[in-house]
Amino acid sequence: MRELNSKTAPKTVRPERIIQFGEGNFLRAFVDWIISNMNERSDFNGSVVVVQPIEKGMVDVLNRQDGLYHVNLQGLENGQVVNTYRLIDVISRALNPYSHFDEYMKLAEQPEIRFVVSNTTEAGIAFDPACRLDDRPAVSYPGKLTQLLYHRFRHFYGDKSKGLIIFPCELIFQNGHHLKRIIRQYIDLWQLGGDFTAWFEGACGVYATLVDRIVPGFPRKHIEEIQEKLQYKDQLVVQGEAFHLWVIEAPESVAQEFPAAECGLNVRFVPDEEPYHRRKVTLLNGPHTLLSPVAYLSGVDIVREACQDPDVGRYIRKVMFDELIETIDLPREELRTFADSVMERFTNPFVDHQ
Repeated sequence: MRELNSKTAPKTVRPERIIQFGEGNFLRAFVDWIISNMNERSDFNGSVVVVQPIEKGMVDVLNRQDGLYHVNLQGLENGQVVNTYRLIDVISRALNPYSHFDEYMKLAEQPEIRFVVSNTTEAGIAFDPACRLDDRPAVSYPGKLTQLLYHRFRHFYGDKSKGLIIFPCELIFQNGHHLKRIIRQYIDLWQLGGDFTAWFEGACGVYATLVDRIVPGFPRKHIEEIQEKLQYKDQLVVQGEAFHLWVIEAPESVAQEFPAAECGLNVRFVPDEEPYHRRKVTLLNGPHTLLSPVAYLSGVDIVREACQDPDVGRYIRKVMFDELIETIDLPREELRTFADSVMERFTNPFVDHQ
């Protein structure tokens, strides 16, 4: 069995176009998987530089494998069982800004960099007034990002073509709105000036997003079996469900630069994220909460088994399709398709969700 790295597995060298704050399971099974598909199905041709948002993390493990790892997707799609493996080769390198701050800041000087994505947990998008511009680095994620943006502004002398498109993926409603507001707080706190403010407002875009894919993560119980199947000692295998959805509140011009939807991926650029947030909360979180007490009192402990139970399952579907759908202002066919996908996710044969 071989070690997994660029000497033992194929890896394409592509321009570094994306900075990713976060090296955890979700981003690697969701955003990086999407970028891998975009590279394969379009002329996007981009790689990702991963930045570790906190002092201790996984960048050393990533670098030992040259950014390579497998995503194992499991679940149901259109009634068919899915259990696939995909080698992800989009990560060019991983940086720890706490030990390689100068290298981190030099990312701002690369003209090909265009996108920033992040998942720094719900606590990551927060304003810390103790952060300073000359910190190496600022402790908060928005502080680090402001340092990077300001350095880019100065390095390219305010060139508006060098602005960045920023997609936060933290599980916060209107995450982009919160992140943009906090960046403005740092601009004011650090007195970075009107010219930088105008460049940030005019050349950069911070867009709210909604992400949806359940990612159980590293398959610890089955890793030996999986490695035997892959014939690689992959220490970064990440499992996720087959379903994925990324809703991005951004104009069509951004969609043209990030052609995920054109590649057949479930990525939607919309004028307002709010209806899709309400759809997810109502038709995913709502039935999940709803079934719990009824199934528990019926002696059923697993979500899949609750949905397959003749009585509990009928109850769940009735509430979803006859009542909850009626409360959401989106096309009915679209809502029914989403509700069907929720039922498939609830009945995922690979996940014993209690």
